[in-house]
Amino acid sequence: MKEITTTITQRGQITLPVEVQRLLGVGPRDKVAFAIDDNQVRLTPARFTLESAQGSVEPPTATEELERISEDAKEEHAADVAATLRR
Repeated sequence: MKEITTTITQRGQITLPVEVQRLLGVGPRDKVAFAIDDNQVRLTPARFTLESAQGSVEPPTATEELERISEDAKEEHAADVAATLRR
């Protein structure tokens, strides 16, 4: 069994050695998971995260439709505020 040592910073961070990154198949901005079992910790790549799921499901409404709805709501709110100020 090979052992690699790294240092924990004051903020509780570590640098994941390149050899370990390669073994896990991860790189910058990828996520990893710590699995804790019987006082042992195992490091694994986190394959499913919110970031990895982003864009995998189509929104129920087209983006253009959402933008139109947003603009309509802003205009309605502006009209309500203007009417309140006129009183």
